[in-house]
Amino acid sequence: MTPSATQPLLPSLIPASTTRDIALVVGGSVVIALLSQVQIPLQPVPITGQTLAVFLVALALGWRLGGAAVGLYLLEGALGLPVFAGLAGGIAKFAGPTGGFLIGFLVAALAVGWLAERGWTKNVLLTAAAMLIGTVLIYAPGLAWLQQFTGAKTLELGLYPFIPGDLIKSALAAVLLPSAWKLTGR
Repeated sequence: MTPSATQPLLPSLIPASTTRDIALVVGGSVVIALLSQVQIPLQPVPITGQTLAVFLVALALGWRLGGAAVGLYLLEGALGLPVFAGLAGGIAKFAGPTGGFLIGFLVAALAVGWLAERGWTKNVLLTAAAMLIGTVLIYAPGLAWLQQFTGAKTLELGLYPFIPGDLIKSALAAVLLPSAWKLTGR
């Protein structure tokens, strides 16, 4: 007896939708890790492509899968994989000057993905507003944590130099979003 064209040779143990979701989460964490290596080295916090990647992943995948991708990225880094800026990894990164920003990435991904699922990607202004909210959610814990390392110079070292790049990254994310949807099939 030969298998028909519609029957698989071996039955799937994992549903196709679950396999697809796992692939999207892993792929999202890889995108974040790759764009983390695009950096302008400043001290104590480098300018990187991480926020661009976090926004793209969250806007394209939504809050559940986007949040899972960022969570996986953070777990990979905490376990010592070289996924953070400068090919760094390890739990010590969460205790250093960038620790609050790393946590902010997860909060921002959840919020931006949630907003995307509620139609905030239907036009440029709403998409920009979602990314502005995400940016605030990254900076709030990031600057609060950074202050213990920089004191009175927190805004000078952790905010002001990043504003032009954040505007460029947000615009780039808005432009790249339709391509991200095509890649994810969403």
